[in-house]
Amino acid sequence: MVRRTRAEMEETRAKLLATARRVFSEQGYAATSMDDLTAQAGLTRGALYHHFGDKKGLLAAVVAQLDAETDARLQAISDGADDAWDGFLRRCGAYLEMALEPEIQRIVLRDARAVLGGASPESQQHCVHSMQRLIEQLIAQSVVAPVDAQALASLIYGSLAEAAFWIAEGEDGDARLRQATAALEMLLRGLKSTG
Repeated sequence: MVRRTRAEMEETRAKLLATARRVFSEQGYAATSMDDLTAQAGLTRGALYHHFGDKKGLLAAVVAQLDAETDARLQAISDGADDAWDGFLRRCGAYLEMALEPEIQRIVLRDARAVLGGASPESQQHCVHSMQRLIEQLIAQSVVAPVDAQALASLIYGSLAEAAFWIAEGEDGDARLRQATAALEMLLRGLKSTG
């Protein structure tokens, strides 16, 4: 039996992820055969089984990768803003805009929801905690009225996630994005402290 080095194992895993991401984005999860996917990666089904268990496990890993990239993009938006409130607004709006990106739309918002039941509890908790930290900062600056930050973060994240699914599932995504953005702006204005 040939022993693979850690670097070779990581390279194989990365190759499978990159190929799956491209193929799932182009063809969709249901239309992707494991034989075709592994052939395109230049690997065997055994490699896929070893690293991900099955096609569903591979999809979950691709979704986790996209979730991590999305969170990093959103964090960069928050960090690059002139003030915390502006960063918060821009971050929420960008989350909705990402629902129109073909890769996110097909893999995360359509296939993952159908096959995996939506986002993983870990990625949801990460998003909620990230938003909670922003809300705590806004409350400390008296920008947002005092409220339980975790509860508010859960409500806002849930609203954003459902709006993203709604945007992604319609043929009129651009119109839905405009409608969701207008509703989001109205919702978020209600958070501002009056005192």
